[in-house]
Amino acid sequence: MKELISTIARALVDEPDSVEVKEIESDNNSLIELRVAKDDIGKVIGRDGRTAQSMRTILSAASTKLGRRTHLDIVD
Repeated sequence: MKELISTIARALVDEPDSVEVKEIESDNNSLIELRVAKDDIGKVIGRDGRTAQSMRTILSAASTKLGRRTHLDIVD
C-alpha cells in the first residue's frame, strides 16, 4: 500500500524527491501518512479534495482485496 501511494503522489507533484510515505500498522488496520513539499500540498489534495478522495478510494479498494482497512492522512 505504501508503494502505491508513493507512486501516485510522485506522479502528481513537482518535487517527487520530497515525497515521504510512512505506514503504521496495527492488527487489521493501517495508517498511511503522506508528506510532500509545501508547494505541492494543493496538487495532492486537489480542488475540493477530489484528488485526495480518489487516492483514498483506490487505497480502499486495494486494501479490501487484501482483507485490511487502510486510512490515508496527508500531513503538513
